[in-house]
Amino acid sequence: MTTTLSVTTSLPSNFRHSDFLAFHKRDKTELAEKVEGNLIRKGMLINGIPCCLSLSLNNDTATLQIDADSYASSLDHDGLAALLTHMLGLNQDIDAFEAHYQTHPDISRLLKHHRGLRIPQTTTPFEAITWAITGQLISVEAAVSIRRRLIEATGRGHSSGIWCSPDAATLANTEIDTYRRCGFSNSKATTIQRVAQMLENNELDLSLTADPEVVARELLAIKGVGPWTVSYTLLRGFGWLDGSLHGDVAVRRNLQRLLNSEEKPSEKETQVWLNAFSPWRALVAAHLWAIQSEQGY
Repeated sequence: MTTTLSVTTSLPSNFRHSDFLAFHKRDKTELAEKVEGNLIRKGMLINGIPCCLSLSLNNDTATLQIDADSYASSLDHDGLAALLTHMLGLNQDIDAFEAHYQTHPDISRLLKHHRGLRIPQTTTPFEAITWAITGQLISVEAAVSIRRRLIEATGRGHSSGIWCSPDAATLANTEIDTYRRCGFSNSKATTIQRVAQMLENNELDLSLTADPEVVARELLAIKGVGPWTVSYTLLRGFGWLDGSLHGDVAVRRNLQRLLNSEEKPSEKETQVWLNAFSPWRALVAAHLWAIQSEQGY
């Protein structure tokens, strides 16, 4: 017996549809995420059951439908509505941020180009931390390729044909050699396996109700997890906007551009600059990510 549920929510007038769609287009092979116009299809395991999420964006609403390959008693409309709000980043208080800094000499220039910017979030914090560990010190393209191979090696297929990313139970029991064949270094493989094992043994809480600052301390105690990994996990997995991404190369490069500096600021200089914008440091970093090749800075 299959399970199908759907929910719809309204979107704010300044919702940036293109940002959300672009976030799910990272893997051009569309193994586990597929974008067709304004429809995103994504595979995930929920309590071990292969599920396909179908998220459609309209001008002022978003609808999320979930199709599970067998009966899933844990699925309900309230939980699905919470997942939709979470993925869209609708709990992020970007209005307060923009009102506070609309006249700031630097941030106002970012807002001129990126007003309404919010952070698309992963379906779960565990997905966020596996992405973060995978992406340490390598390009996005390389991380996507490695992640794809891990999904092919350990994931499961949904009846629709889309693949589901492996869950913590799967990765806790995946051999290090399997990770290595997918392109992970021994350190990254061991770290992902350890995080998954801690979740399975209830030694780590990555539920959305957990305190992000407590989560940060617990993650930093794990070998192979540093400040950048923690801040990225909290941003993408929890929508926590106060992590400091001062070690991110793109943040530093684009800060140099924003400030019209001759040299790229150091990690320490970037950290000091971002500290002035707490509790929105990670949101400021996301605005810096968004600069890319835009003109006018």
